[in-house]
Amino acid sequence: LLVLLFGFPLAAIYINAAISVQREHQAHHDELTGLCNRKLLTRRTGDALQQAAGTHAKAGFLLLDLDRFKEINDTLGHAVGDRLLRIVAHRLTHSVRPGDIVGRLGGDEFAVLLPSVKEASAAREVAVRLRAALAEPIRLEGMSFDIEASVGIALYPDDATSFEQLMQHADVAMYLAKERRSGVERYVADSDRNSPARLALLGDLRRGLDRGELELHFQPKVLLGERLTAGMEALVRWQHPVRGMMTPGEFIPLVEQSYLMRELTARVIDMALAQAAAWWHDGVRVQVSLNISARDLLGNGLAETIEYGLERHGLPPDAILLEIDERVLTSEPAHAVATAESLAALGVALSLDDFGTGYSSLVRLKRLPISEVKIDSSFVSRLLDSPDDEVIVKSIVDLARALGIRSVAEGVESAEVASALHAMGCVAAQGWFFSRPLNAASATAWLTLDGGMPIPGDRQPVVPAPAPEPVKPPAGWLS
Repeated sequence: LLVLLFGFPLAAIYINAAISVQREHQAHHDELTGLCNRKLLTRRTGDALQQAAGTHAKAGFLLLDLDRFKEINDTLGHAVGDRLLRIVAHRLTHSVRPGDIVGRLGGDEFAVLLPSVKEASAAREVAVRLRAALAEPIRLEGMSFDIEASVGIALYPDDATSFEQLMQHADVAMYLAKERRSGVERYVADSDRNSPARLALLGDLRRGLDRGELELHFQPKVLLGERLTAGMEALVRWQHPVRGMMTPGEFIPLVEQSYLMRELTARVIDMALAQAAAWWHDGVRVQVSLNISARDLLGNGLAETIEYGLERHGLPPDAILLEIDERVLTSEPAHAVATAESLAALGVALSLDDFGTGYSSLVRLKRLPISEVKIDSSFVSRLLDSPDDEVIVKSIVDLARALGIRSVAEGVESAEVASALHAMGCVAAQGWFFSRPLNAASATAWLTLDGGMPIPGDRQPVVPAPAPEPVKPPAGWLS
């Protein structure tokens, strides 16, 4: 009896301690590969930099991206892709020096912390050894795969003095390695387009992501004939603690050149799907559209992120529409088309944004799984004043109709332009004439008032306020 009295409490303590250790491990390690995650890597890097500073030594940071992972993942599926990532993780951990730390940042991006290096050449030797280890053929499903990697190197204190800077500078070097097809590059300030102010803004955004400073606004897309709400375009905003509300144009171009792009994209996708799920579960089945950057389209993992998000929020694929820039298709057609086809295979609708600026050929347009083209606002804004722009808009509308694709005009700011577009046969439009971008509460109010019914004709265009009552276009705008 005494054994039982003493044994049960001891067993409970042991079990609680084991559970605590397991939770601690899960919180700091990647679930798929068992490698350090970003949180633990940040802490270990901070410790290494502090120690290096005390001994006036150098530390190295390597950022590594698999060059051909997407092809394998798209062709053979996620299960095979996951197995490949585990093999990559195993090879990396067995190719570094004792004391070096390997982490997985997400997708096919890995990082290696070198707590102590004598010279840049030592870091390069590690990078070359990693690439050589990954270059050995990998056999899966009875097939042999050749994997290549691009590696960027940044050193402390020569190139950076903090974890954020090391990540940013190694990222710049990695993309330089991709551009030059050299495999390994060290950070060189002359190749970095980021000024100290831009790097500081990246640091602010990193913290802003953690603090929840991003929010989405939604701009209605209106069917010109039926005067129905056809969809809502999600537009990200950043509530900067000092600069105030920042629009995408003020920070997205910067982020596109940084390691934060993938995380930002994942966050925005999740926010948009969460809002779409709230509307759909309330019976408002409106399609939410998202802008996809060039780097997202040309990178890896976009289709997987979308698929996971739809499943997580309980949404069908037609709940969202992804807008891709036409110019990406003209600059990198092979990569862009492959990603577009992966998304279409999920059942996700695609829209070609800023159409008319990228000179897409008719043949290319027919081959793409596109359900919508958005006519660039530069043409729409001059529709009534320039015969040339009128011809361009009319040609795009006719082309879309011939291909069975919906045409949407951007930047509509007057009833006259809306009427002219409708007369041409343009299917839908968006712009300040109908509504400026609305916060989530105001967008919900708009949809509640509309409710899938014809837009009332006795209201004025929306003028946003802190909590505006969404109102609709005036009577006679389609006369």
